[in-house]
Amino acid sequence: MENASKALLIAASMLIGILILSLVVYLFVSFGSTSAEIHKQNAAQQIAQFNSQFTLYEEKTCTIYDVISVASLAKENNNYYELNGPATGKDNYISVRLNTTAIENKSITDYDQIINQDVASISGTQDGSLPQYKCQIKISPTTERVCQVTFTPK
Repeated sequence: MENASKALLIAASMLIGILILSLVVYLFVSFGSTSAEIHKQNAAQQIAQFNSQFTLYEEKTCTIYDVISVASLAKENNNYYELNGPATGKDNYISVRLNTTAIENKSITDYDQIINQDVASISGTQDGSLPQYKCQIKISPTTERVCQVTFTPK
């Protein structure tokens, strides 16, 4: 009888050990998937925050100064990732176009020239206001980031 009770104790301790081990594996898998989900949410939030720098121009009437601001943001991004165009949508390169001219990698003197050309066109308007532009944003389906910003005259 004594051997039978020892066998029952061994079986019970094995069963408890298996239950504890199963609980540990379940918690590990559960916490791992939660961590991956949080990481995905953080990445999506960072992309949305990055895109918002450009998409805010889509909703308003833009001037040449807004165009230059967007071009400077794009140039910083392209320099950070050490990318040289054209935009393919498969990398983090951002192309900025004014009418049909790409302006994302211009120098500051080029920006001054673009601004001066736009300001010179004021003489043709009656109220002396800067020409206005409409902004269109293209988001890459691959990276889910802005890949092209196009400004066209209104």
